[in-house]
Amino acid sequence: MTEIDLPGHGRHRMSEPPRLPSATEPPTGRVVYAAAHVVADPLGDNAPGAPAAVDWDTTLAFRRHLWSLGLGVADAMDTAQRGMGLDWPATRELITRSGAEARAAGGLLACGAGTDQLAPGTHTLPTVTAAYEEQLDVVEAAGARPILMASRALAAAARGPEDYLSVYGRIIGRAEQPVILHWLGEMFDPALAGYWGSTDLDAATATVLELIEEHADRIDGIKVSLLDADREVALRRALPAGVRLYTGDDFHYPELIRGDEHGHSDALLGVFDPIAPVAAAALHALDAGDLDRYEALFAPTLPLARHLFAAPTFHYKTGIVLLAWLAGHQDHFTMVGGAQSGRSVPHLVELFRLADAAGILPDPELAADRMRRYLAVAAPLG
Repeated sequence: MTEIDLPGHGRHRMSEPPRLPSATEPPTGRVVYAAAHVVADPLGDNAPGAPAAVDWDTTLAFRRHLWSLGLGVADAMDTAQRGMGLDWPATRELITRSGAEARAAGGLLACGAGTDQLAPGTHTLPTVTAAYEEQLDVVEAAGARPILMASRALAAAARGPEDYLSVYGRIIGRAEQPVILHWLGEMFDPALAGYWGSTDLDAATATVLELIEEHADRIDGIKVSLLDADREVALRRALPAGVRLYTGDDFHYPELIRGDEHGHSDALLGVFDPIAPVAAAALHALDAGDLDRYEALFAPTLPLARHLFAAPTFHYKTGIVLLAWLAGHQDHFTMVGGAQSGRSVPHLVELFRLADAAGILPDPELAADRMRRYLAVAAPLG
C-alpha cells in the first residue's frame, strides 16, 4: 500500500481507486459539459501578464479524454483561465483547435464568446457589442455552440438592466444557433458584481428571465454559477419550456442534477474536469435509475469540490491543474499566467487528501510520487 508523509497530517495511506465501468457513450438523461483547463507549455514564458504559451498537444489530449467518457466539453471558459492568464489570441486558437478535435472525435463542444480582447477600462456599449460579435464569429466558425460569457466590460459599461437586454438581444439575434447564457457570480469574478444591472439577485433574476422569455427560441439554456441551490431551483422552475438550466454550482451539483418532481438541472461544471470518470459513471447510474449508486459515487467528491472552490473561489483553477498533474494527464504543475501560485501548500495538501478519498487518482503510486516532488520544493520537511 502506497504511503506518503503530508505536512500537518503525518503518514497518509493512499486508497485504491474504485473500479468504474468504462463509460463511452453520453448520458441520455442529462446534457453534460465538463469545463476544461488548459495545459501550459512548461518552457514557455508564462509569467503574469505575458502572452499565454500553451502545450497544445496535451491540452487537446485532455479534451479527447473527456469525450472518450461521453462528456461534452465546455471550452474557453473561466476554467481555462479566461481573464486569469489566457489571453484572446491563445483563446482564439484554443477554440479553433478544439473545434477541429470535436469534429474528429464526434464530441459535444460549446465555447465561450466574451469581450476579453478589450483592454481594461471603460468602453462604450457598441464597442462591447462588437467585441462579443467578433468572438461569436470565431466560436461559430469552429462549429461549437456559443456560450455568451459574462463580460467584465459590459458590467463596467452598463448603466442598468436595459443595457444588458439591448446588448444580449443583439448578440442572440445574430447567432446562427441557440446560445447558452452565462451567469457567473462575483465569487468567481469580483468584477462581475451587479451583473444584469443590480446587486439585488431577485432584481437580476427578473432581468435575465425577461431576456430569456423574449428570446426563448434562440436560447438553449443558461449556465448559473451562484453557489445557491435554492435560487437555482427557483430560476429553473421559472424558465420557459425548452430552455435548460445548466448548473454551474460546484457545491450542490449532485442534488441539482438529480432534480425533483418538477425537473432537473443539466450541467456545465468546472469540477467535472478532475472528477470526469466518476461523474460519467454516476450519470450512467442515474440513467439506469440506480439512485443509490449515483449518490454513492458523487458523495465523496463533494468535500473535494467544496475545498477546491473555497474562497477566494476564482483560484480554483490552481487546484484543477494540480489534480490533472497528480492524475497523470500532464507532466508538470505549471500554469499560464503563473497561476500555480494561487493556492497555499496547506490548501493543496488537503486537496490531495480529499482527491484520494474521492477516488479520482487512478494511479496512487504516481500521485504520491508527484506530491512528494511538489512538497520537496514547496515545503521541505528537512
